[in-house]
Amino acid sequence: MRFGVIGDIHGFWDERDTAFFNQAGYDMLLFVGDFARITSAVPVARRLAGLNTPAWAIPGNHDGVTIPQLLAELKNRPLMQRLGAVGMARRVRAMEKAMAPVRLGGYTAAPLGNDLGLIVARPHAMGADRFYYQSYLRKTYGIGDFDASSRKLCELVDRSPRDLILLAHNGPAGLGDMPTSPFGCDFAPEHGDFGDPDLRVAIEHARATGHRVRAVLAGHMHHRSKHSGEWRESVADDGETLYLNCARVPRIEADGARRHHIALEVGADAVRAETLFVDNDGKIVSREPINAGA
Repeated sequence: MRFGVIGDIHGFWDERDTAFFNQAGYDMLLFVGDFARITSAVPVARRLAGLNTPAWAIPGNHDGVTIPQLLAELKNRPLMQRLGAVGMARRVRAMEKAMAPVRLGGYTAAPLGNDLGLIVARPHAMGADRFYYQSYLRKTYGIGDFDASSRKLCELVDRSPRDLILLAHNGPAGLGDMPTSPFGCDFAPEHGDFGDPDLRVAIEHARATGHRVRAVLAGHMHHRSKHSGEWRESVADDGETLYLNCARVPRIEADGARRHHIALEVGADAVRAETLFVDNDGKIVSREPINAGA
């Protein structure tokens, strides 16, 4: 299968993007979340509704939330976190309704055919230092900590096909603790590896139970640090799994002349990916292989 993978949009999506992906020939589109520029995801969701290619998406930490709620999560203010969660389910439903037929997942397993399955991991992931959006996740999914999330993800693995693609917002732990690592913490380097521990548990469980995790697709940690200006490593490959950080922000550059996405091809024996930039007319202006095969 051929997938078009789109990183953190943060408001950067227009009718030219929709037109390109409607004729690009991908079997499926996968969105790693953070549709909102800051907190309002519905405007972008409405633009995505024009897509006619099958698509799955996961909500990011900016999606379905309010500015006070986001600030409360960042500053770890429990009362404001609980108050912000009150209307979050309604806001997420509004986003889901607006982007249909794009399917919005979270703790979701879906068959893709040919013994290949998709797992949409924990929604609204924000980092490994604590369990963000705990009140909402407990109320909506009955999951209030990393251990419970790990168990849920492992359950999804157990009922999935042998070969898997994992779609997440933040990536898994275990890919490095430097600010330039695929999911290392650049804004607070003392946090080190900022990848999700529950996602790592799911990956190891999959391997232990005879599954092949072909690719893990995520974003959240932007390719270029706002703090140091350094560029992040956006790919890792441990010989079994291709890990891609897709969060090129902004994904549209040079007044639309460069629009970023990743092309991913999953075959029986190989996984290949390349970074593509297209222009305002949908013409590919740059393509760079990410790996030779996995």
